[in-house]
Amino acid sequence: MNNNKYKILLVEDENNIRNLVATMLETAGYHTVIAKTCSEAQMMFLSHLPDLIILDLGLPDADGLCLLESVRKSSLTPVIVLSARSDERDKVTALDMGANDYVTKPFGSAELLARVRSALRTSRHSSNEGKLPGGKFTLHDLVIDYDARRIFIRENEIKLTQTEYNIVAFLSEHCGKVMTYSSIIKAIWGHTHEGSVKKLQVNMANIRKKFGTRIGENNYIINELGVGYRMNADKE
Repeated sequence: MNNNKYKILLVEDENNIRNLVATMLETAGYHTVIAKTCSEAQMMFLSHLPDLIILDLGLPDADGLCLLESVRKSSLTPVIVLSARSDERDKVTALDMGANDYVTKPFGSAELLARVRSALRTSRHSSNEGKLPGGKFTLHDLVIDYDARRIFIRENEIKLTQTEYNIVAFLSEHCGKVMTYSSIIKAIWGHTHEGSVKKLQVNMANIRKKFGTRIGENNYIINELGVGYRMNADKE
């Protein structure tokens, strides 16, 4: 699918940032529609049905999270929060409310465009493809056979424990979306308690080692420090 088929709703009240991001998106081949307030964004979302929303939280008439909450009641449209709020609690709140990603200002244009590409792939990975018995998830040279519960990289099988497999499969089902520590822990173990995050981190370290990921390399799974993990849909 060509980029020019994608329509992006940019919700941002600061002129400089709005113009910068809009120019960046248009140059990359995306069709951009703009809203400066939460209420304007609500109308634009319903009338334009965008493929993705880039959302500032500090809007003049309401908190951007209100728009996120409203969108999630009826739609799985990917939402990237673009905010000056850098506190981990703000990030976790937005992600737990359904945001696909969270980019903190100031940001690099290459990074933002990579996050856009990742988020746009989410709708593709969220379809039934790969979720049915016998279905497979493929991301570059990584293949997950859901029915057989087996994982291959470059056609070599990676031997994972049951828990490690469950973590990778869960992230693949939400490919391109940041999943918070708490959401992963709840999905894998069904509970949260002190030490759960450490347990998750130990499992993730083992997964990366078995995947052959070196320290400092993102490859298949990216650690959003202090927030969670995401399957990297933009790996080349």
